[in-house]
Amino acid sequence: MDSLELLQRRIRVARGLEPGDLLLRGGRIVNVFTGQIEAGNVVLADGWIAGVGPYDWQARDVIELDGRPLVPGLIDAHMHLESTLLWPPELARALVPHGTAAILADPHEIANVLGIPGVEMMLAASENLPLDVFFMAPSCVPATSWEDAGAVLDADAVERLLQLPRVLGLAEVMDFPAVLDGREPVLAKVLAARRRGAPIDGHAPGLRGQSLVAYVAAGIRADHESTQIDEARQKAALGMMVQVRQGSSEHNLETFLPLLVEDRLGDWSLATDDILPTDIVEHGHINALLRRTVAAGVPPARAIRHATLVPARHYGFADRGAIAPGYRADVVVMDDLQEFRPTLVVHGGQVVARDGRCVWEGAARPVAPENTIRIAPVTAADFALRTTGQACPIVRLVPGQIVTQGITENVPTQDGCWCFTPERDLALAACIERHRSSGKIGRGLVQGFGFARHGALGSSVAHDSHNVIIAGTNPADMLVCVEALARSGGGFVAAAGGQVLAEVPLGVAGLMSTADVHTVRRQLQQVQAAARTLGCPLASPFATLSFLPLPVIPELRVTPRGLFDVGKQEFVAIS
Repeated sequence: MDSLELLQRRIRVARGLEPGDLLLRGGRIVNVFTGQIEAGNVVLADGWIAGVGPYDWQARDVIELDGRPLVPGLIDAHMHLESTLLWPPELARALVPHGTAAILADPHEIANVLGIPGVEMMLAASENLPLDVFFMAPSCVPATSWEDAGAVLDADAVERLLQLPRVLGLAEVMDFPAVLDGREPVLAKVLAARRRGAPIDGHAPGLRGQSLVAYVAAGIRADHESTQIDEARQKAALGMMVQVRQGSSEHNLETFLPLLVEDRLGDWSLATDDILPTDIVEHGHINALLRRTVAAGVPPARAIRHATLVPARHYGFADRGAIAPGYRADVVVMDDLQEFRPTLVVHGGQVVARDGRCVWEGAARPVAPENTIRIAPVTAADFALRTTGQACPIVRLVPGQIVTQGITENVPTQDGCWCFTPERDLALAACIERHRSSGKIGRGLVQGFGFARHGALGSSVAHDSHNVIIAGTNPADMLVCVEALARSGGGFVAAAGGQVLAEVPLGVAGLMSTADVHTVRRQLQQVQAAARTLGCPLASPFATLSFLPLPVIPELRVTPRGLFDVGKQEFVAIS
């Protein structure tokens, strides 16, 4: 917290009357206000920036920069912390070396499993880290009335969450049909945020025209679901901050690069939404998105502004997102403004990473995970799909996207059930309710997993209600996946020949591991390699699998209640 004494000291340091704590000398400072890159020094005091400019300040510690660029700490404008699979302290250790200073997280994954206690657990685990974790109160738990989640958060629950520290506003309002219909349960949550003057995030895939106007009229001011240029431009024109998304399974950045180069998308920001440890370790975080944005032709200072100052201002921070006097001392020293590889990361005035390595020595808050996989008894017979094989609805995966397409085809059968043939690229998906042991199992055929031989993949990460989702070629291997997930408390698993090939245990709510990023990455690589041995060509097969049940993203979804048509808002029968 600031105080009169700290403010007085900061002014004395800025005037050169007293030494600061740390002086970053001889850098090139990216000015996100003017778009200029200026030679100068930055002096820090008590976790704040005291001075910026060519002045000859003194400080207890001095770091010579030799002309290297300084940028503000980077901000991920929208992500689901749980989708990284990492417990918050381990995520911080993974992100800080890439220059991330703050993340805006929607904890609706753990809220769908554990409710308010899950959000409170995340708040506690994310205290006193080398990056700042801010949360938005989940607006859709469950995502729609068609879901089977582990908890329900009504307007009173949202009101309670909005009063907690570091909860800034209302998270993505996913049930846009309910908004357009004026349904009270959803709009009561919107009103709870509006009464507090809190920001409200959106989730409106494909929404355009008058329907989009009506959605924005509710006070929803940001959206990360755009996949088409005209869609994003309409949202920007109506005053929404378009969160340009590039995650592990949602690859939208390339689509919008022409708009970013031409500066025709208003106050856009960068977001990962859902990103896996493999991508963090191998490519980076927001710095990786900056790398691609600048390589496409966006001026570095402009790109950096949209990864720092724009999201900071949108979410109500007057003292973040810039290297300027009186701003928080979140500063990143980059090697250059092309590759965006940090050589030094300062957070709150403290050096937290050097040369790609986190040097923060804080202790992780202990967690004692309970097994949240509660499944009614299942047998191999539960994974047989009875069908005539005629005009069968099929979920077609779209490469690089989380949207799907609904198609209808004749399919091979044997003894009145669908049967696997490699040349058809079809797999059976089954979604099993796992919160209340209800015994609900929904089934549907999926095209795009590319199985060339018998096997199955399973996950307890299954957006957004996080039931168990299995995709496979035969009942026996699908049952092996379910049993493995029940034993481990959740995670990812690949099976073939009646055996587990590889798995990633995610014991915290079936969503996260307490292991470090490199351990989880290695486990993830092993289970992805196992998926490839089955013939699956997808870069992130488990990320793709995890989105199969989400009934707020077009077109067809496999839920515990059956095959669901998002556009028609109805279940689809399999003949």
